[in-house]
Amino acid sequence: MIDHQFVVIGAGQAGLAAARLLQRAGADFLMVDAEWAVGGSWRHYYDSLELFSPVRYSSLPEFAMQGVPDAYPTRDDVVDYLQQYRDHFAFPVKLGTRISSVTREPDRFVLRPENGTPMRAQKLIVASGAFGAPNLPQIAGQAVYLGRIAHSSEYRNPDAYLGQRIIVVGAGNSAVQIAVELAGHADVTLAVRDKLRFLPQRVLGHDIHWWFNKLRLNGLNLFSDQGVPIVDDGRYKAALRANRPPIRKMFRAFTADGVVWPDGTQERVDQVIFATGFRHAMDFLRPSGALDAHGQPLHRRGVSTSVRGLGFVGLSGQNGFASATLRGVGRDADYVIPRIAAM
Repeated sequence: MIDHQFVVIGAGQAGLAAARLLQRAGADFLMVDAEWAVGGSWRHYYDSLELFSPVRYSSLPEFAMQGVPDAYPTRDDVVDYLQQYRDHFAFPVKLGTRISSVTREPDRFVLRPENGTPMRAQKLIVASGAFGAPNLPQIAGQAVYLGRIAHSSEYRNPDAYLGQRIIVVGAGNSAVQIAVELAGHADVTLAVRDKLRFLPQRVLGHDIHWWFNKLRLNGLNLFSDQGVPIVDDGRYKAALRANRPPIRKMFRAFTADGVVWPDGTQERVDQVIFATGFRHAMDFLRPSGALDAHGQPLHRRGVSTSVRGLGFVGLSGQNGFASATLRGVGRDADYVIPRIAAM
């Protein structure tokens, strides 16, 4: 017996986009998510987060985000929008359901939740995204450090950091935004391995996303090799030039109470925040043979190359640099779902 034609794992932006395309095609499907509300990772981002794309370029298929078209949505705006999206289309979703394993049988997938009855599906869409597991690098001496080590996913606002000596590690958007925000409340240094790269928010009077659309660049992997530049309207570059905070080359080791900088000087540090990205959290797929030895999905543009009937939506770079963004996941789903359905 097959419970559903499709099951979609994940009820964040990618899962919701996939759900709409399945619904439009008349498919029998169910979304499942470990959280107790839709919205995925958005509910866990820091309080002051704003999108780089304005409202007019920040929507899922067939239901536009409301607001001033050229305004930049906040984290809470996005969370509200994703809930509205689910409510508007009334997708079937089973929340509070964490899938612990997926196996592939000859004619079906079997999904086993941590608690509850196994589910069966003919086709499977994994839309749990690329932001499930924080990436924490291992640095020499880390085991002896007595201060706090955190990931940027744990950061919410500066209140808990007042007056502390803090190092933020990273050269991307989150690292710079968090470091600049904290610099007004604590003694902060931004530690980087590579030179910071900036992309202007506006070019010749238009938001950069207007140009991406105009020049049809969203489907290209412009930044896949070096990471996405820091999108800036000028405030972050100005703050860093004014040493708020200062930038230093990445420290080479931890000590019991701080770090050792490349020139050999030691400094006491209360806390280190790693804004060093995320890893895929798809261990539930290991029994199916869908992952490589490093836990990365085996796929081509979101279609599994090792498991028939399995697709991914919302992976970074899967169909261009706009993949894994609000404006890009619909395009990802539109590519993957018809190909999975035809198998």
